[in-house]
Amino acid sequence: MSQPPTRRRVLSIAAGTAAAAPLVHAATPAHAVPGLPGAAPTPPSWSVLPFPLSQVTLGDGVFRRKRDLMLDYARSYPADRVLAVFRANAGLDTRGARPPGGWETSDGNLRGHYGGHFLTLVAQAYAGTGEAALKTKLDHLVAALGECQQALAEHGSPKPSHPGYLAAYPETQFILLESYTTYPTIWAPYYTCHKIMRGLLDAHTLAGNAQALTIASKMGDWVHSRLGGLPKAQLERMWSIYIAGEYGGMNEVMADLYALTGRAEHLAAARCFDNTALLDACAEDRDILDGRHANQHIPQFTGYLRLFDHTGQEQYAEAARNFWGMVAGPRMYSLGGTGQGEMFRARGAIAATLDDKNAETCATYNMLKLSRQLFFREPDPAYMDYYERGLTNHILASRRDTPSTTSPEVTYFVGMGPGVVRQYDNTGTCCGGTGMENHTKYQDSVYFRSADGNTLYVNLYLASTLRWPERGFVVEQTSDYPAEGVRTLTFREGRGRLDLKLRVPSWATGGFTVTVNGVRQRVDAVPGSYLTLSRSWRPGDRVGVSAPYRLRIERALDDPTVQSLFHGPVLLVARSPESGFRPFSFYKDFTLRGDLADVIRPEGRPLHFTTHGLTLAPFHIADDTRYHAYFRRSEPAIVFGTADSGVPNRARADGLTFLDVLWQQAPFTTSGRFVRAVRSLADGWLSEGLFTRAERDRVVAAAVGANLRP
Repeated sequence: MSQPPTRRRVLSIAAGTAAAAPLVHAATPAHAVPGLPGAAPTPPSWSVLPFPLSQVTLGDGVFRRKRDLMLDYARSYPADRVLAVFRANAGLDTRGARPPGGWETSDGNLRGHYGGHFLTLVAQAYAGTGEAALKTKLDHLVAALGECQQALAEHGSPKPSHPGYLAAYPETQFILLESYTTYPTIWAPYYTCHKIMRGLLDAHTLAGNAQALTIASKMGDWVHSRLGGLPKAQLERMWSIYIAGEYGGMNEVMADLYALTGRAEHLAAARCFDNTALLDACAEDRDILDGRHANQHIPQFTGYLRLFDHTGQEQYAEAARNFWGMVAGPRMYSLGGTGQGEMFRARGAIAATLDDKNAETCATYNMLKLSRQLFFREPDPAYMDYYERGLTNHILASRRDTPSTTSPEVTYFVGMGPGVVRQYDNTGTCCGGTGMENHTKYQDSVYFRSADGNTLYVNLYLASTLRWPERGFVVEQTSDYPAEGVRTLTFREGRGRLDLKLRVPSWATGGFTVTVNGVRQRVDAVPGSYLTLSRSWRPGDRVGVSAPYRLRIERALDDPTVQSLFHGPVLLVARSPESGFRPFSFYKDFTLRGDLADVIRPEGRPLHFTTHGLTLAPFHIADDTRYHAYFRRSEPAIVFGTADSGVPNRARADGLTFLDVLWQQAPFTTSGRFVRAVRSLADGWLSEGLFTRAERDRVVAAAVGANLRP
């Protein structure tokens, strides 16, 4: 059964047919923490808390360079172009400004969403830099939206059903949704509402704009007035409609609004967005995601966590935890993204779904939000392992490495098929909107703290400086991440006892060493965990962290011969325009250490390698080169160096071949140990009927004669 056209497809069709326009508890808002202007109380369910964006600054490196590209866009893009669609709908002078374009046009059914994202962009940019001009721009945007809200209430044509209504189009789309009108007749009206409200709350919590909360509160009143009296069955049917019923994070933003206003109507409205069939299934750990629109549903679960904070209803939290597990892993491409053509595919279907339209960038944006929110309640290192993967290999890679003040220059889909190329721009699209946000909040999860203030979590090894006035600490981290090297944490200011929790990434299988003031510490560094340094710190104390990168492969769940290459946390892609999978063979050139470094050679630049005549480059270098994120592993015969056994390299039921299982046991300290391992494994293959007796003997004989070097 064919799927409806994606929004991206609608955009491409339009671009081809018309000239493109220029292109119980209290919850905490998405970026708000205690100490920020207008921040809500911290939920008691959180054992871990974030730091404000304003307290963590990025140091030199690729993250800061990408951030600065987006800052230039935030500073330069005209506010009046963002406001044009709102002013036109309210009957106000548009001041000659044209809408941004893309889906943000004068007649687009999603118009207004981009303005919400732009509010968040500018709010985050101001929080991270403190630039007065950004605050002035943000205040101008908010004041103009307030004028639009008032104009709609006083003389809207047609007049809204409630004076709190604010959008860039009449209330018609919301009315039509209540009679189950489908996409593309209407486009996700509550999704657009969410973006506007989220931007307003970010303007309030990140930049202290009081008017933004007033406007958002009135919008919340309008939402309650529309939905509060509708039967539950009607709401459930609305939210099940493909794209038309997509509501983004309306449950999240309404819960955040309630935490700030205390108005019961706002919490009641948040609960109107329960997508009950999916909520119940995920709470019961029943995976029914196949064929559902990925980004339509991911943000719902961040909202459910917010509702858990308020209500204590465990079903919400259980559903969010289980949903995360259905996506991160079973439906995850190597870069951390999910989905094919915006849709979830079958659990484990990775190799079968590789093409030029995988991994919608919006979906990873929302998976990262969900991961960190889950961590606040349950600090499981797996959430931060995923966060690092998605941030480094998808989000960092999603911003083109060229300046632009007229376009965000970000990706929509990120293809994982052979010989694909990234496409940028996306002015006015959903991924253009979240893309603006992505690159001005890199620092939001580098450090967390425990709720009691006695523990500092170091989650990501990015060059950055943390200022923690409540404890008097200033901690500077120097790092070349994502390049390999020693990371150094220096206590510049402050003294006192503190537990320092250092994340040991799951990929750190080549060792993880820690020094304090040059003295190596005796620590139990288990990959995929945190280790704790407990001491009384003082200015000048230095913590060195070293985790050597190793080359490694990751296999597609549905076809182990389809693989990706990593160097530590960094996805490497082969640069090649060929449209078919490139076959790679490694085992015949292994030494006794069984290391991919025997066959994949450094190219001379950091994180660049060569193999099979191709350059392997880190995926976060964002250009127009065609690439292969996956290759086809070809190891047809059992060969050890120059010793060819002539025996096929058969696979067992789990898809792993004889050579896969053998080299998983490496390194081998001596040739004798290697031969014993081959003999033992060959005996097992024989007993399982995968070898004949003669084949078993030929394999052992080849191992004996191989004389592999250490």
